[in-house]
Amino acid sequence: MGRTEKLTVTLPKELISVADRIAEKEKISRSKVIAHSLEELAEKLKVAEMAEGYKVLAVEQRAFAAMAAGIANEVLPEWK
Repeated sequence: MGRTEKLTVTLPKELISVADRIAEKEKISRSKVIAHSLEELAEKLKVAEMAEGYKVLAVEQRAFAAMAAGIANEVLPEWK
């Protein structure tokens, strides 16, 4: 990701236990567990935002296609 910076956070004990179990199993630091978790969440959010954007774009493109088809029928009647 890049440069690192220290951050102090307060978490429920249950989440700290989960992070510690993952860190031990994966042989990485607790900080890396949290960083990886945030990276995964950021990726999921990005994918969700992109999906929403594609849905909006699809609606706009459908409207444009309908308008263009109407104009094409007027200008090029033989295409009907």
